[in-house]
Amino acid sequence: MNEWATPRRGSGSTDLLIDLAGQRTRAGLEEALRAAVRDGRLAPGTRLPSSRVLAHDLGLARNTVADAYSQLVAEGWLTARQGSGTTVAERPAVPERRPARRVPDAPRSGPADVSPHHTGLPYVLWPGSPDLSSFPRAAWLRAARRALTAAPNEAFGYGDPRGRPELRAALADYLARVRGVRTDPDHLVVCTGYTQALGLLARVLYGRGARRAAVEAIGLPDAPTVLRAAGLDPVPLPVDADGARVEDLGPGVPAVVLTPAHQFPLGVCLSPARRTAVVAWARSTGGVVVEDDYDGEFRYDRQPVAALQALAPDQVVYAGTASKSLAPGLRLAWLAVPPQLLDAVVREKRLADFHSPVIDQLTLAEFLRSGSYDRHVRRMRVRYRARRDRVVETLAQRAPGVRVSGIAAGLHAVLDLPPDGAPLDAVLARAHRLGLAVPGLTAFGAAPHHPPALVVGYATPPDHAFSTALDLLCEALTPA
Repeated sequence: MNEWATPRRGSGSTDLLIDLAGQRTRAGLEEALRAAVRDGRLAPGTRLPSSRVLAHDLGLARNTVADAYSQLVAEGWLTARQGSGTTVAERPAVPERRPARRVPDAPRSGPADVSPHHTGLPYVLWPGSPDLSSFPRAAWLRAARRALTAAPNEAFGYGDPRGRPELRAALADYLARVRGVRTDPDHLVVCTGYTQALGLLARVLYGRGARRAAVEAIGLPDAPTVLRAAGLDPVPLPVDADGARVEDLGPGVPAVVLTPAHQFPLGVCLSPARRTAVVAWARSTGGVVVEDDYDGEFRYDRQPVAALQALAPDQVVYAGTASKSLAPGLRLAWLAVPPQLLDAVVREKRLADFHSPVIDQLTLAEFLRSGSYDRHVRRMRVRYRARRDRVVETLAQRAPGVRVSGIAAGLHAVLDLPPDGAPLDAVLARAHRLGLAVPGLTAFGAAPHHPPALVVGYATPPDHAFSTALDLLCEALTPA
């Protein structure tokens, strides 16, 4: 029968779980410690308890422990330094035997799994992600320290499903100032990303009797999936140069999901006439408009377009996120919810996860209040514009037959292939062979009147990889 002992935590001690396997001897202790080092439970650099503490907790003689330590030091398993105690020794890494690397199959152009994380390719020009290497680590850390210092004790308990009041207040001020959103902190709900936010709304709509919801026929692939999971039938809404064709909405469709400021992925803006039309539709039918403002901060060649929500706060649910402005890993998004939907959305949020993680909420609130968020967005706007300009200039020189569109705002560009060039599938296959992950437009849905195209996320690569990724893109577009 195994005998397990967990040493107590004392001043300067380390908790260990030691399996003596019934051998309460020096040899038994030595073998237990070797096994813990071999299987990684005791990592290199781990400081071990003193011989006195470990002997007390295991019920062994102190000399037994001291002798075991000495033997393992002599064998190279442990190291001992005067004044520093006994630690697990650094050990040379054993080369891992890996199977031969398999090159992933060439991607299809249809709407399958469009996540870049499954490509296995070294260079990525995928839309939907910022440059993760540009996350403002130092400024975020300073904000976290200030936020934690000022946070009340109750912030670390179970709280309001809507999110921390500090963040909701900071967001209400920011959204009003930057996006023209008309809301107050009580009507904001902090979510764990846009996908959760849309899922909450879909379940609320289903609970109110909706069975259909319109979505842009070409757009975020997850949106129809989330709607279906909630029991709603997605109704595709065609998209053209003026944005989604909202005039095709009928009374049998009680909700619509739009990206009005910068349509994903075509990059067009919902025209003023259609903005007016969708608001009129919502008011006359009682319909709900879900506004996905996924990258509203990033605009370059035009004045910012105010949120659609400002035209009809009682009919439009505004959805924003930190995934593009900061990083997807934060898992922070928010909804500005009309009064008639608020209680139901809060109930769904509570059932989903009670509330989003508190420490990142407090940090983002401080980041917003201190002006650090504004400074970061302005800095990234300059960087992303420079990247966009470089894409446009490079393609004009090396692939002049390619038409670039959708670049007045956002983090990606649409590259229309020339009619006399290689077909889309051939370009995608060539990019894949070169080690470049880039999707075709058809990966995001149906755009029957749009020419074959690539969707290039120029924000995604870190600085050191951007030039190579751009070179590979040009090589894929213009083979020798």
